[in-house]
Amino acid sequence: MMTQTMRWFGPSDPVSLLGIRQAGATEVVTALHDVPNGEVWTADAIAGRRADIERAGLGWTVVESLPVHEAIKLGAADRDRLLDHYRTSLRNLAAGGVSVVTYNFMPLLDWTRTDLAWAMPDGALALRFEPVALAAYDLHILGRRGAEGDYADAVREAAARHFAAMDDDARARLERTIIAGLPGSEESFTSAELLRAIEGYGAVDSDRLREHHAYFLEAVCPVADELGIRLVVHPDDPPFPIFGLPRVVSTEADIAALVARVPNASNGLCFCTGSFGARRDNDLSGIVERHGDRIGFVHLRSVAHEPDGSFHEAAHLEGDARMADVVAALVRLQRAEGRSIPMRPDHGHQMMDDLGRQTNPGYSLLGRMRGLAELRGLERGIVHALG
Repeated sequence: MMTQTMRWFGPSDPVSLLGIRQAGATEVVTALHDVPNGEVWTADAIAGRRADIERAGLGWTVVESLPVHEAIKLGAADRDRLLDHYRTSLRNLAAGGVSVVTYNFMPLLDWTRTDLAWAMPDGALALRFEPVALAAYDLHILGRRGAEGDYADAVREAAARHFAAMDDDARARLERTIIAGLPGSEESFTSAELLRAIEGYGAVDSDRLREHHAYFLEAVCPVADELGIRLVVHPDDPPFPIFGLPRVVSTEADIAALVARVPNASNGLCFCTGSFGARRDNDLSGIVERHGDRIGFVHLRSVAHEPDGSFHEAAHLEGDARMADVVAALVRLQRAEGRSIPMRPDHGHQMMDDLGRQTNPGYSLLGRMRGLAELRGLERGIVHALG
């Protein structure tokens, strides 16, 4: 069986460790979100966080995430100093009992949505990504130079109508949703700050970003190999370029190329069915079958595709992920390799009593508890059926 976890954002998280334990998880995945990007995670800080978690009767073996500083992604002059900090943090985490470290290589923005409270038919609230809304922000609020060339005529026209139909409050809400920083995001910006940061990536195209990613891995994987840490990259979310910024961990071909370039045992994958699943051309269960030896951590969620290219977060066993096929592939992988893979339900709906509570978008307790229960039952049923 997979190791059942939930994400916890530390002492400021409105979801308590007790609530996570009562939901059925045996571990949390977390990070030292108060440490600035690029600074060393000290042994004392790691030990303090572990003590909090273990007092609640939970374990901690997966970090999500140890951020990669923008200077490393940009290939800036001080990246070697920052890489040394990263290696020191890995050593401290390994000494503190952590064996899986998640990171991402998305420029500037982590996961991005355009609506954090999209009403579902049952009254629950879901996260949603709408390309036309993103284009409306990019073209008419952000005002990025050259943005017109990134959108088809029909999308530009729809974005203009979308922007014209919004009042000032709706425009401000869209801006906050996209750039203020979602839970777990490493950075937050104003529009002016984001525009300047995008301009700083002017010389970094997809090929250059892939080179910088390989440079990062070649610098840190030998240490991770030595420590027995799986360093797992989270796929791009959404898995295609936005705001003219390249994204290079979006497809199965991207994963295969990354492993071929840096074959170290520690170079692994955080398999997120929602991020990969936002592209219709990604074969989710096939990725497990062909790259399972690289999977060190699993995010299970499902998105539902809409005709215009939008997608929203579906219930965990619904939407377009074909979750039964994915979980069956993971069960076969665990049996073949004799290991339990840490899993967490991702981006649950805000529902029931949580509708009246302050929650982190996508990370309310009850929606994730429903997802964890459904996924646990699905896996147990598959294990039973396989004998």
